[in-house]
Amino acid sequence: MHVFRLGLALAMAAWLAVSAQAQTRTKLIVYSALEADHIDSYRKAFEADNPDIEIALLRDSTGVITARLLAEKERPQGDAIWGLAITSMALLEAQGMLEAFAPRELAAIKPNFRDPQNPPHWVGIDAWVGAVCLNTVEAEKRKLPRPQAWKDLLDPVYRGQIVMPNPASSGTGYFHVSAWLQLLGEEEGWKFLDRLHDNIAMYVHSGAKPCRLAGAGEFAVAIGYDLSGAQQKQRGAPVDVLLMRDGSGWDMDAAAILKGARNPEAARRLMDWAASRKANQLYAKWLPLVAMDGVAGPVPHYPADIEKAMIRNDFTWASANRARILAEWQRRYDGKSEPK
Repeated sequence: MHVFRLGLALAMAAWLAVSAQAQTRTKLIVYSALEADHIDSYRKAFEADNPDIEIALLRDSTGVITARLLAEKERPQGDAIWGLAITSMALLEAQGMLEAFAPRELAAIKPNFRDPQNPPHWVGIDAWVGAVCLNTVEAEKRKLPRPQAWKDLLDPVYRGQIVMPNPASSGTGYFHVSAWLQLLGEEEGWKFLDRLHDNIAMYVHSGAKPCRLAGAGEFAVAIGYDLSGAQQKQRGAPVDVLLMRDGSGWDMDAAAILKGARNPEAARRLMDWAASRKANQLYAKWLPLVAMDGVAGPVPHYPADIEKAMIRNDFTWASANRARILAEWQRRYDGKSEPK
């Protein structure tokens, strides 16, 4: 009986210790537009290293997260951002919504993966690049040619066979539209989009979904991004990941502290961790283009020489003109968007 009571006492003490720790944990509200499995793995790793902080994650598409943050500008509800397109970050920065902070390992971050101001208002995580996912089985069945340039997709042979992300809700969708307007000039760019719209079957609300749909054979051609296509091929889908010879748009995920954060010290610890080599090694398990040199490893079926395909992206222009471009895009093309 004495042994039983001692064991019970020890168990109670352990439970009370765990309960006390749970009660004293700082709850950090973090916004993210990263893929759910990506951000969940990052959250778990951070919490393992910082057991006194619990991340309350608010995850949605880029457009939804951006709109929510802008709506909360006067009364901030969160603490930090961990994974949001740089075009959105630039918009938030212009609105004075980001806190300047220099993470401990900032010197190791590539120059083009950080805000050039000192201290920076945001630090990059990873980058992703526009690509076409071609279902080779469906393409052969429907006698569809293999596109080599973006204008090839204007051929009426592709009518009803192309799916792409909605730029109003997807960062991938927006960087495609922004890139075409930059590459062609606005007048020719909108003419290109008009003709592309004729061939589009549907605009979806996720950057990864088009290549998934192509992988499943629901559509022959998907306008998506590099890693999404590589993942479909890894899973055995008959998908080829194609880089267009005229260059691809691209974007970057970044992290930042929100001005007015309720838990600023915990948010700074998150930024230190998010911009660390350890974090970059974790990011590289999902995306090869990360913020630190010498970290990324090979990804099966990932397009070779991807950085050569990246256009000289004017993120400042893309951010400053985002609302205008999206309003025009929705006026012209929103009729083919999938229901939300």
